[in-house]
Amino acid sequence: MQVVLDDYVWAAGVATELVNTTAEVWRGDEHLPDLAALTGFVNEHPSPAAHALGDRRVTGDTLAGLATRARPTDLDDVHALRVVVRDLIDHPERDRLVAGASALTTSVAGVTLLAEPAEPVARTRIHWAIALRPSATITDALAVICGVGVLGVVHALGEQRFRQCGAPACCGAFIDTTRPGRRRYCMPGLCGNRVNVANHRARRAAARAGKP
Repeated sequence: MQVVLDDYVWAAGVATELVNTTAEVWRGDEHLPDLAALTGFVNEHPSPAAHALGDRRVTGDTLAGLATRARPTDLDDVHALRVVVRDLIDHPERDRLVAGASALTTSVAGVTLLAEPAEPVARTRIHWAIALRPSATITDALAVICGVGVLGVVHALGEQRFRQCGAPACCGAFIDTTRPGRRRYCMPGLCGNRVNVANHRARRAAARAGKP
């Protein structure tokens, strides 16, 4: 398969979602407990460029195809990859991020250009893409995706975009690819809502306490 380098925002999102599948983040509930869960994770994160470029974007295996053929040892390797990526987010020094993310791309076979097939030749949009080795596993693919995400964010947005979740009771982490760069939570829909509910309850309790 190939990973389009234009997709660093999507790739950083995959990296964020991957590191937040751990039992530590979910208070003891492992979110990648088996190969079925791994396949489900992959299916929940299709590349947006895959739709734009169609089948011509893919040479060899797709990410979903690699996941369906994964073995138990591959699941162990994905768990180990989570630790590596989380360590990069937790220690966002620029040189360390670049070196660590570059090491994740060791399954790359080469760099190429891909054109959107739907466009006329004169107006064709070109994408840089990197291809995995034919023997690559699902772990190799996810490692390359995470590496692309980290490198893209470091280059385009800066190392300050690698953060810990702002929710007091959460130990998650994330890579902020939003335009304003003010994201606070690893899972805004969950952690953000929990903080809002807690703040609302605290205000109500304070108001009741202040009544004569």
